[in-house]
Amino acid sequence: MIEAVGLVKRYGNVTAVDGLSFTVPPGSVTGFLGPNGSGKSTTMRMILGLDAPDAGTVTVNARPYAAYRRPLHEVGALLDAKAVAPGRSAYHHLRWLALSNGIPRSRVDEVLRQVGLASAARQQVGGFSLGMAQRLGIAAALLGDPPVLIFDEPVNGLDPEGVAWIRGMLKSLAAQGRTVFLSSHLMSEMAVTADRLVVIGRGRLITQTSVADFLAAGRDNNIRVRCTENDSLAAMLVERGATVRREPDGALRVTDVTADEIGEVARVRGLGLLELSLQQMSLEQRYMELTRDTTDYHATDPAPAPTPAAR
Repeated sequence: MIEAVGLVKRYGNVTAVDGLSFTVPPGSVTGFLGPNGSGKSTTMRMILGLDAPDAGTVTVNARPYAAYRRPLHEVGALLDAKAVAPGRSAYHHLRWLALSNGIPRSRVDEVLRQVGLASAARQQVGGFSLGMAQRLGIAAALLGDPPVLIFDEPVNGLDPEGVAWIRGMLKSLAAQGRTVFLSSHLMSEMAVTADRLVVIGRGRLITQTSVADFLAAGRDNNIRVRCTENDSLAAMLVERGATVRREPDGALRVTDVTADEIGEVARVRGLGLLELSLQQMSLEQRYMELTRDTTDYHATDPAPAPTPAAR
C-alpha cells in the first residue's frame, strides 16, 4: 500500500503539491490523473524519495522508501525510460541494478524475456527506440519482483501489441495482490485498465474513488427509454420524481431514477419496453468535467486557413 498524508512541496513561490492525502491499496490498478502541472510527477518523486516533502509524509507499506536497504525488492518504478547510460547494453544495465540490490543474475534474463527484449539484450541502450526503452524501464521495475509498482506513462512509444501486453500485465500484477499505481494521460487506456482513480488538480486532491463510481457520478448521465406507450410511462416516471425529456425520435431521456426503477414501473403497468439503455459519460468526458477549473494550460482553436488568392 502507498499512503500519502498532508503532502506539501514548494519550489520557491510555487506550491506544486498542497496538502495532498490519498491511499493506493493492494490488489487493484489505481490510476493517477490530473492536468499538466497538477503535481503528479512531483508526487511520484516524493513517493520514491527523489524529492523531500516540505510537510506531510508518504510511505510504501508503512515505511518511507528511503528506509528500505534493498528498495528494488519492495518497489519497482518507471518514471523516465531514457534515464539510462546510452553506452550500456540492456543486459548490463539490468545486471548493475541487480547487483546493487542482491538480485540473482538469472532474474535479469527472466525479465528481459518477460518484456520481449531477450534478442536485444546485448544492444546498446542508446540505439533503442522509445518503445524498446519503455520495455527496458518496465523490466527494471519488475527486476526485484516487488509488491508495489509505480508507472508513469508506461505505454508511451509502444505499438498496439505492446499496449495490449502491458495492459494485461498490469491487471495480472494487481490480481496477484500487488499495489499498482499508474499515471497516464491516455483516458482510453485508463478506462480499460484502472480499477480505482486518484484525481488531483493544482496539487490538491479532487477525488479518490472506484472507476465505476467516478463514471456513475457524471452530470450528463441519463437513461434512454422507448416503450409501447411513451406518454403513459413519462407521466408515471415524473410522478416518481424523475426528469423526463423527449427526443426527436420519440424516445425519452430520463434522469433522477435508476434503470431498475423504470423497468419495474413498466412491468407493473404492463407496458412493453422497446429500449432501456444507460447513456453514461466516458472517462475522458467525466475527467474533463471534473478538472475543468484546475487546468492551467488551454490551447486556442486553430485559426482558419487563409483563402487562396484568386488568379
